[in-house]
This record gives sequence, structure tokens and C-alpha cells, in this order.
Amino acid sequence: MEIKGVLALQKRQVLILFVLLGLSQAGPESVRYSVAEETEVGSFVANLARDLGLGVEELSSREARVVSDDNEKHLQLDLLTGDLLLNEKLDREELCGFTEPCVLHFQMVLENPLEFFRGELHVKDINDHSPMFLDKEILLKISESTSSGTTFLMESAQDLDVGTNSLQNYTLSPNSHFYIKIRDSGDGKIYPELVLDRALDHEEEPELTLTLIALDGGSPPRTGTTLVLIKVLDINDNAPEFAQRLYEVHVLEDTPAGSWIITISAKDMDSGNYGKISYTFLHASEDIRKTFEINPISGEVHLRSCLDFEVIQFYTINIQATDGGGLSEECSLLVKVVDINDNPPEVTISSFTKTIPENASETLVALFSVRDQDAGDNGRMVCSIQDELPFFLKPTFKNFFTLVSEKALDRETRSEYNITITVTDLGTPRLKTQHNITVTVSDVNDNAPAFSQTTYTLRVRENNSPALHIGSVSATDRDSGANAQVTYSLLPPADPQLPLASLVSINADNGQLFALRSLDYEALQAFEFGVRAADRGSPALSSQARVRVLVLDDNDNAPFVLYPPQNGSAPCTELVPRAAEAGYLVTKVVAVDGDSGQNAWLSYQLLKATEPGLFGVWAHNGEVRTARLLSERDAVKHRLVVLVKDNGEPPRSASVTLHVLLVDGFSQPYLPLPEVAAAEARADPLTVYLVVALASVSSLFLFSVLVFVAVRLCRRSRAASAGRCSGPEGHFPGHLVDVSGTGTLSQSYQYEVCLTGDSGTNEFKFLKPIIPSLPVPDTGRNIGGNENFRNSFGFNIQ
Repeated sequence: MEIKGVLALQKRQVLILFVLLGLSQAGPESVRYSVAEETEVGSFVANLARDLGLGVEELSSREARVVSDDNEKHLQLDLLTGDLLLNEKLDREELCGFTEPCVLHFQMVLENPLEFFRGELHVKDINDHSPMFLDKEILLKISESTSSGTTFLMESAQDLDVGTNSLQNYTLSPNSHFYIKIRDSGDGKIYPELVLDRALDHEEEPELTLTLIALDGGSPPRTGTTLVLIKVLDINDNAPEFAQRLYEVHVLEDTPAGSWIITISAKDMDSGNYGKISYTFLHASEDIRKTFEINPISGEVHLRSCLDFEVIQFYTINIQATDGGGLSEECSLLVKVVDINDNPPEVTISSFTKTIPENASETLVALFSVRDQDAGDNGRMVCSIQDELPFFLKPTFKNFFTLVSEKALDRETRSEYNITITVTDLGTPRLKTQHNITVTVSDVNDNAPAFSQTTYTLRVRENNSPALHIGSVSATDRDSGANAQVTYSLLPPADPQLPLASLVSINADNGQLFALRSLDYEALQAFEFGVRAADRGSPALSSQARVRVLVLDDNDNAPFVLYPPQNGSAPCTELVPRAAEAGYLVTKVVAVDGDSGQNAWLSYQLLKATEPGLFGVWAHNGEVRTARLLSERDAVKHRLVVLVKDNGEPPRSASVTLHVLLVDGFSQPYLPLPEVAAAEARADPLTVYLVVALASVSSLFLFSVLVFVAVRLCRRSRAASAGRCSGPEGHFPGHLVDVSGTGTLSQSYQYEVCLTGDSGTNEFKFLKPIIPSLPVPDTGRNIGGNENFRNSFGFNIQ
């Protein structure tokens, strides 16, 4: 490598030597050419052979070549054509710098003989370079107090081009504070100067970045730029400034103490200590100081204690920012407390009617208001009651509601309503409040008393004590209070002949019935009356029921003997023929009992007899019959005492005395006994009439006996049968007849009755049967047969 370098250096020195020799021998002729810089390599400059008057062949034969003064091969000669061509791109700024004009000197050397031709190549400048600032950034420090018009020198730009393509002007990017001024130095160079047009403000623009533009004269012109950084030096001429005069923040009321709320930030356009800001509360109340705190350096506001939306909905806090120079500014912080659903609805009853009448419809029951201290949906409420109740809620004014009955109520169906007023808010989660009220339905007299039975049947035993409680009627009223207080009264009887007022009375309060006097079954077996039950409402309502009182029989009547009569007159004597057989009907004791039923069942018994065993009494019908055949040894007169007894408990009885005369025949005159004659002497006129009647009947009886004897003789074969003939017929009054047929006359017999009347007594006289039934004498019948006969008739023999 070193050898090659040495050879190249020697070669260059030899060439320079030849050029110098040629210059000394060159002719005065020279050629001038021009070419624009940056022309492409191989570009045609001129036909050098023609310009020098040389032939093309001569160039080759004489080894023509072009040599530059600077020994650079800028040009080359085409020996075939004689054209001078560019061997490289020419850069005028590199070749000549700022020298103008830029001329490259060259020689064309010919050999054989050696000959030199001088030539000049003018390199024309093109605008291929932009102005360029040596500093990419120019820093200027200017106080904000600098007055307008002050000039600041600036570094100039450099442009390698020359002439019109060189630097021609400066401009400044648009701004409101500076403009550019160009100063000419006199040597063809221009310099820019920065002039302050409007006072600076550090707080407004602590730094300004401008662009200084240098322009050349090319077409199109080229530019070069540099940044001009202007730092405005601060003075304490600005107080701190908040980004906004009013800050607003929303904080949930359940935010825990110590939580960060907001950061208040103020800016001070000043710098350094003048720009350091501290924050404090200004004119803050005690509530604010207890609730909030602010960091004096960072401006962070924190919560010191819990918030309560229902107490305070918002806070307005004045905050002061002070810089290091003592200047201050203030702003306001509005803290709005955001409600959460932490309060259930409240129900306030303004008026309440505890009792409403049952027949009133759409009655105001209650007036109440609802309130929820929360806000928004948390404070919106829905009010309701149970669906099945006959009440409804009606909104009135704002949050007031009325509770109204929707229809007439029925106390008897339901007398009390428990109403639950439910108020639910629409917050999340939903809270509700329930308020219970009890409404009582007051009674209206809309129900009449109702008896437990429409008909009552009471039974009372006769001979009761006066004021005896015989039973009760009961009526209930579905109403209440006075409307349900039932009073009882007796209705006038349907039969005006019934002395109801003297028979029974009723307790007006409880419906108990009392017998006012002793009742007599024999006089009154039953009676019926109406009872009225009325309430004490207004108007009063009432209902009726029927009461039937049945008088129960008591054994308070002894049997009464109708025959033979017991009126104190002469006794009745029964005649019995001595030829009578056993079972001969002597007479019949007729008795009645004023009682009824079992108390009126009569039985007969022979209590005493003059000659026991001769006569017997049938226990069921009172028939007195002979118990055996009569004999001559039997006494003529017989006295029989018959006991009549009922079947009551205890039994009652009566006795009757019968006088029986045994006669040989009915033709035997009737001779009264001495005591009878005496009694007849003392008899009153009524007895006389009775005697006359008895005589008439006796005559008829004698006639009947004769007929009987005749029939008996004709029909002796029928000894056991009884004959029956027609006689007077008649019926006893109904109240004297025993329907059972046990204590009164048997239907197998008919009797003739003689009635005697007087002012003192009414008596009955029963005579012998008109056609007696006598058995046919049978000499072969023994006494044992007579006993059987007696037994078959139920005789009671003494």
C-alpha cells in the first residue's frame, strides 16, 4: 500500500511539472465554458476540438488530454468526438466556497509537438443549499417586567449558496409578543434582531417557543429554522388561582370517616417560593370543622366524621389558597350528601275514628300522612292495605291519605277489623313500615230478636204454688248493646175469654214465665198465648213466639159416687128376691173422678158387709152381685159399704153404703125401716119429689119383674143367658163419663135415671136394670160353682 501511494504521488508531481511547462509555452488563446453545479456526470460541456480548430484524428494521434489546475479530474475529453464532458458532479460550494464567480481552470495538452490550450469552466451556483443555523435552539431569558421595544440580538444563519441563492431574509413564527428586525452589517450580510412588542407575563406564559426562519433568494426559496426558547423570569405579581371558583362533589352519607373526598388544586403563575401554595378553610363553621379536614399542602379534603343526609343535605366550604409571597385566593367547595336508603317510611296518624256505624258507606276511618326522610327513589313511597278488607286508601294532598270504608259493613258478620297500613319505599333495598289500627264496627238496630223456637210447649202440674216458674222463652238479638237487650211481654190472647193476665206473667228481662195462681186441670187443661220479644233499639224491633201451656193432672180429686146418691137424703134400698141365683146383679155403684188418666182409673172394693160372702163387687165396674144362692137363713136386711179408689199416687178413695133387702117377691110391700121413716119425716121437699119418682120407678120395676118371670118360665132352657129389653136411653154429660169404661157405667147395661133438682144439690138416682139378667136356677149347682162364678167376675167379697 505504501509503494502504491509513493507511485501516485510521483505521478502527480510529474503531471504538475508538465502543466507548468505547458503554461509557459501555451498560446494566448483560452476558451471559457460554464456549467451549472450538480450537473450529471457525462453531461456535454462543449466540443473542445472544434473550438480549438483541431481535427478529431489529431486529438487521438497527439494524445490530447485535459488537466485541471487543482489536479482533479472534473472534466474528460472524448477523443473520438472532441467533446468535453463532465467527469463528476461539481459542487460549487465545495470547489469555491463563498468565492464568486467560481472558475475552474483547466488545460488541454497535446503531444508531438507539445502544445497547451488554456480553458476556464465557470461553475454556476444553483440553490441547492438551505440557510442553516448553527444552533438548533437559541435560549433567551427575559424578565416579565421587561418593557416593550427592547431588542435582543440573535445568531444569524449560514447559506453556502451565493448571489441571489444566498440568505436574503428572516421571519419569525406568529406570536403576540415579539417580531424580527433585520440589521445590515454593510458587508453584504444581514443579522436578525428580536424586538419585544408586548410585555411578557410569566404567569400567562412562563416560556415562549418561537421559530426563527431564514430564507434565501432561490426559486423556490429555501429556508432554515431554529427554535428560540424564551424563558420569562417571574416576579410575585400573581395570586394563586383555582381551576374553578366552585367545586362540587357528591358523597354517600354512609361514607366512613377518614375517606378522601376531593383534592382542591390552585395554581400560582409565579415560580419558586412565590408559587408554593398552602390551603386552609376560610370562615368555616364548627360543623364543617368537625366534619371535614384539608391537607394544607396537597389540598386533599377528607371526612372527619360520618354524614347524615337527613340532618344536613349539603355543605358549602370556603377554601383559601395562599402563596409564598402572601397573595391568596379562595374558592367554594359544595359537598352534596348523597342519600342512601337508611330510613324506613314514617306513618303519622292525624285523625282516627275507632268506631264506625255498620250501615254507613264510604266512612272516613283515618287520615294519615307518610314521610320518608330519604330522597329520590329512596323517599318515594307506596302505601297499601290488605286486599280482603272492605276499605280502600284514597290519596288526598301531598303525602296525605284517607282510609275509607268502601261499603256498608255488617257488624253481625264481623265486628272488628285489624287494618295494617304498609308503606314501602322504592329504594334499594326496599324498606317498609307497618302501622296497625283496629276499627270497631258499632251496632245499628238492624236485627230483630229471634226466638230459639217458634212454639214453646210448657207443662205444669195443677195445684201449683202461685208464682211458680213454669218455663222460659229465649230470644237472641245479633245486635249489641242496647240494640241487643231484649225485653219480653205477653201478647193479648186470641180468646178474649182467657184470663191470661191472671194466669201467667213473664219476666221482661229474661223471659221466665210464672204461674200467677194455682191451676186446676179439671177447669183448664191447656191454654195458649203469644210472647213478644222487643229490643231497646231505636226504632225497636220485635218478634213473636207462641207458648202452649199444658196443665198436667194431679190426683187432687177423690172419686165421686154418682149412684147411690150421697146427698144426705134417705138411703136407697136395693131389693133382691130370695130366688136370685149367684151372680145376680143387685146394683151398680157408679162413680166418677174429676182427674184424668191414671188418676181417674177407679177400682171398687167391698169394704164391709152384714154377711160376708153373700155379696161381691166387681173391681172394675162397681157391679154388686150375689156371690151365692140366697137361703131362708140369710137376714132380710144387709148393709154393704163399697170403697171406690182411684189409681193415683197417693190414691184417693170414697165409700158408699148400700142397703139391700131380701124379699120373697116384688109384690111384697116395701116397708120402710123405722130410721128410714124418721129420715123421711125430716126430708125436705126435694126428698118428697124423689120419693114420688122412686114410687113410679118401682111400679115400672114391678112390671118388669112380672115380664121377666114370664119370659123365664117360657125359656127355662136358657138359664145361663141374660135377657135384655129396651128401656130409656140416654148419655151422661161428657165431663162425667170415663172414656176408659172402667169407672162408670158399663156399655152392657142401660139404666133409668131420675134427676132431682134443687137450689142446693144436683143428684142422680140409678134404679135397677129394666131387664135384669138372672141366671136359671140350677138345683144341682153347688157352692163351689158359685165361687167360680164370683171369681170369674172379679168380685171383691167380704
